[in-house]
Amino acid sequence: MAKIIMGIGASHTTLMNTQWAKVDHLPEAHAFRSGLEKASASLHAAKPDLAIIVGSNHFRGHWLDMMPSFAIGVDEVNSSGEHGTPKGIQKTCPEHSLTIANSLITQGFDMAFSTRFTIDHGISHAIQYLTLENQIPIIPIMVNSFAPPLPSLARCIALGKAIKHAVNSLPDDLKVAIIGSGGLSHQLPFPDWRKPQTENDDFFVDSWKNGRGDWERYERKRRTIIVNSPPQLNEEFDKSVLQAFESGDTEFWTMTVSEETLVSLAGNGANEIRNWLIMHSAIDYSPGKTLAYSAMPDWLTGMGVFICEPKI
Repeated sequence: MAKIIMGIGASHTTLMNTQWAKVDHLPEAHAFRSGLEKASASLHAAKPDLAIIVGSNHFRGHWLDMMPSFAIGVDEVNSSGEHGTPKGIQKTCPEHSLTIANSLITQGFDMAFSTRFTIDHGISHAIQYLTLENQIPIIPIMVNSFAPPLPSLARCIALGKAIKHAVNSLPDDLKVAIIGSGGLSHQLPFPDWRKPQTENDDFFVDSWKNGRGDWERYERKRRTIIVNSPPQLNEEFDKSVLQAFESGDTEFWTMTVSEETLVSLAGNGANEIRNWLIMHSAIDYSPGKTLAYSAMPDWLTGMGVFICEPKI
């Protein structure tokens, strides 16, 4: 029976690629990158047969013309390659991806699926720094984090449990890792598409409605708005999240925060913590350790790396 042998939670940011020279003098920047390197080394030492990467979409692969709560790539996976992230076709495992998709549907999750799945840095950042491009076959699962209505925290926890069951249905003695990519506290200048209030909001919503196959047309202005937005971090919140993951109290933590409180405390980027919740639920909330935490206003984000190797 296949088993999940490792879980990793890691923040992502393309600013780590494009603006490294500006932070090279900061110990906290190096601490985060070192945390990713340690997590990657542990991952590769465990020699998983495949890695499930649970991540968000930043409107380069999924759009408002059809936005699922959850989607899985079951064949070809193409990375958009924005801002120094991996670009092009990625190494996958279609047979096992489809088995997991079928299992999730059988368990009551109406997963959207794609045989030509496009990912952006919400997933490809983990490929770049953790699985290392084309070294471990991936199964990408996209969680809607920025186009409300979003899947509830409780539903995400349930999905994690369903993923564990799905992995157990895979053949042989396959070893599987699961990675939750995104968070921690940060605020992107992304509006609620249902009620744009400014000219920039209108621009974003238009790009989300009309960007399929043409996202690069919007990229220069989009990037300018994002890079120049003020950082909004909550270091205390981030450390409380990491402490809950370390102790295995993640499910209890979710009972103390609502979707609305999550955003008010830690910004709309904290919605990506859903990906971590799915990962940790899939490994039964096993206690783990934080490999790095850096509050990085230069990257607009509280950057954390968590790893867990559950007892099997």
